[in-house]
Amino acid sequence: MSGALIRFDDVSKFYGEVLGVNRVDLQIGPGITALVGPNGSGKSTLMNLMTGLLEPSQGRVEIFGKAPHGAPELFDQVGYCAQFDSFPRGVTGRQFIAAYLRLHGLSQREADARALQAIERVDLLPAAGKKVAAYSKGMRQRIKLAQALAHDPQILVLDEPLNGLDPMARAELIELFRELAAAGRHVILSSHILHEVDVVADEVVLIHQGYVMAKGDIPEVREEMVDHPLEILLRCATPSLVASELFAHDHILEVRLHEDGGGLMVKTRQADSFYLLLNDLVSSGRIDLEAVAPADDDVMAVYRYLVGSEGGTL
Repeated sequence: MSGALIRFDDVSKFYGEVLGVNRVDLQIGPGITALVGPNGSGKSTLMNLMTGLLEPSQGRVEIFGKAPHGAPELFDQVGYCAQFDSFPRGVTGRQFIAAYLRLHGLSQREADARALQAIERVDLLPAAGKKVAAYSKGMRQRIKLAQALAHDPQILVLDEPLNGLDPMARAELIELFRELAAAGRHVILSSHILHEVDVVADEVVLIHQGYVMAKGDIPEVREEMVDHPLEILLRCATPSLVASELFAHDHILEVRLHEDGGGLMVKTRQADSFYLLLNDLVSSGRIDLEAVAPADDDVMAVYRYLVGSEGGTL
């Protein structure tokens, strides 16, 4: 089962006349997949479709070959952590999770034990007996994640799971996501904390106005963007000399001094030719370089390239 796919085949979802997602063809395998896009782009709609909370207006969604909407047998395989929280009044963290486990058919004793195990896994055990209403935002995020994990699902769908967490808690949960992915599970998350998406995700799905615009790891997606120049940072002690050497070649579109004065920002449409040129210049002794690195090889840069100025704030 660990190799099974989550599949969207020509899926659209409309809320009356409002577009949620449109003509989505997508497959998601094991590992960590990040859904990236501004608010209203369609991330939560995709998540609600794959968890069966919504039914597509057209097309088909499949989890392990079954449509999740109206398939309660899939509930044991899917854990969902929604972006917004709502808790029964007066319950403790342990009671909140144990109540859901009782719905899975566990005895009260088994549910209590499994609830404490899940709470410990998200490092919230000292607060297990406290009322959820008294939890901080970060604690509520973690108790929701514990509830999603408690029944040991194969698929975790996590809508903004890192929102509201301090840096240490985020680092701990990212490590937990990696452990789950290494065990063959599907971890699908959305996040606005883009530098962490770069670090944690095996693949990203870039969404804009209900359309899936690209899918893959960031270097793969960037390589497909042939209409946009590659921007590269060169660290060097003699930027004016390096700039004069680069400007003599047609495939160099722009060279400008980096804002800290310690190098150059270079734009080129021919990355292979550019790197060959650098090799020739360095090996011939005409220039010295301290470092060479893509300046736009991250989620934010790729997303901005794809949607232009209309993408909104991530």
